[in-house]
Amino acid sequence: MPLERCLGQVIIGRWRNLAIVEIRWHARGGQGAVTAAKLLAEMALQQDLYFQAFPEYGPERMGAPIQCFNRLSTEPINIYCSVDNPHLVVVVDPSLLGAVDFAAGLVPDGSVLVNTGEDLGHLQQRFDLAGRKVYAVNASGISLETVGRAMPNTPILGALVKILGLIPLEKAAAYLHDYFNEHFNADLAAKNVQAFERAYGEVRSA
Repeated sequence: MPLERCLGQVIIGRWRNLAIVEIRWHARGGQGAVTAAKLLAEMALQQDLYFQAFPEYGPERMGAPIQCFNRLSTEPINIYCSVDNPHLVVVVDPSLLGAVDFAAGLVPDGSVLVNTGEDLGHLQQRFDLAGRKVYAVNASGISLETVGRAMPNTPILGALVKILGLIPLEKAAAYLHDYFNEHFNADLAAKNVQAFERAYGEVRSA
């Protein structure tokens, strides 16, 4: 759905001089994408940004393709439809690259962030992403090496925070630590912060 058909008005944000930053996530159920989208929103709140974070309606089955969405702005957001024309697409599971139309509706100068170690130029050619900025980070590999399991949501969130440039690394990492420490334990908090910071530093672009 184009923005002009959504409810409300778009307002001035700070990323790439856009009116509003709209993000669409593609993942599989159980990979933590919905949690990552909510964490991004809560980090944005710490920066006095307005936000939305919500999943696609419908049951989330383990392993099934899912979508979730973010909007970020410096003013109240009066848009209540799904994100169909994103400025940035996040692909959490690389197996979805050939299974879903992840670039559907992406604005002409939009960006794509993919969890992959694949060559970026090959990725652009394979999926006809000419004119779009493509970012990649091996989020699954980072997660295995730091957390001990393939849970790519925290590393991909680190890469996304780097790309957006709206939330300082130290503040985002501090919030992430507090979240995992409160909901899990200190060891898992430290490992997830390590994964987040590694991905922040290792994200590649083309």
